[in-house]
Amino acid sequence: MQGAVDEREVAKFEAMAAEWWDPEGKFRPLHMLNPCRLDYITGQISAHFARAPRAAGWLAGLRILDIGCGGGLLCEPMARLGADVVGVDAAERNIPVARLHAERAGLAIDYRHGTAEGLAAAGERFDVVLNMEVVEHVPDPAAYLAACAGLLRPGGLMITSTINRTARSFALAIVGAEYVLRWLPRGTHDWRRFITPQELGAMLQAAGLGPVDRKGFVFDPLRWSWTISDRDLAVNYVIAAERPAA
Repeated sequence: MQGAVDEREVAKFEAMAAEWWDPEGKFRPLHMLNPCRLDYITGQISAHFARAPRAAGWLAGLRILDIGCGGGLLCEPMARLGADVVGVDAAERNIPVARLHAERAGLAIDYRHGTAEGLAAAGERFDVVLNMEVVEHVPDPAAYLAACAGLLRPGGLMITSTINRTARSFALAIVGAEYVLRWLPRGTHDWRRFITPQELGAMLQAAGLGPVDRKGFVFDPLRWSWTISDRDLAVNYVIAAERPAA
């Protein structure tokens, strides 16, 4: 199982674990992006499972896995909407941070130190797998995505977000975010590990999933906020893919 993760990548996030819930700290970019991510995730789940998002507890009955859960920025909203949530992270120091915050919020979330490969080997299955900003940090993206796909029940949905490998992503996600704005520590990302939408789509299909939607997450420096784009996938983007029901 240890071969499924890059220990150097894990160490980067363990060093920042205590700051997960500080909106002005090292995870400020994720706090800013989170409303956009949640809009996309809930929209895709609502459409895929034919559920009305305005109903109280509308995710009840769905088992959702957040891989690379960090401090629980996505797990907690999913739990509040009624889902049975499991959060898994390869960085062990993230788990007590996430557990403590959930306990203080009165939320029952199953946080675990582990990997997607470990869960697959244990026979775990989920209706939804959230795979957000993780795939660019693993040593073998294709094998990792195949393990994630194996965690889906028939008819399940996986949502994967990452960063495109373009000149613009180098300028914004690395030079801008790490060196100019200093949103992230230098070295958080390696541009060579970024994945194009075409590459990600092909890997998802090779894993037995059918991509059903893809969008861009675009930062607007004038409004200082993120929006979902149908056309601009040049930097941050997301793909929703389903496992066939039969």
